[in-house]
Amino acid sequence: MKPPPLGSYVVDLTSARVGRVVAKVGRLLRLTPVGGGREWNADEGDVRPATASERLSAATAYVNARSRGELP
Repeated sequence: MKPPPLGSYVVDLTSARVGRVVAKVGRLLRLTPVGGGREWNADEGDVRPATASERLSAATAYVNARSRGELP
């Protein structure tokens, strides 16, 4: 499978988290969560493209957490 391009949204299959690809070194991808936050690494073999529904769900979860005061 072709590696995801920088800026694309993917699902990390090991954690079921949606993130945006911000860097790539070898097979290692650096992902940042929707809405910002702590970045994490994932192997390019452990991700798949995120659907529009998954991106919307992740964005909604971020906005809801922020409105509850759980995020800065």
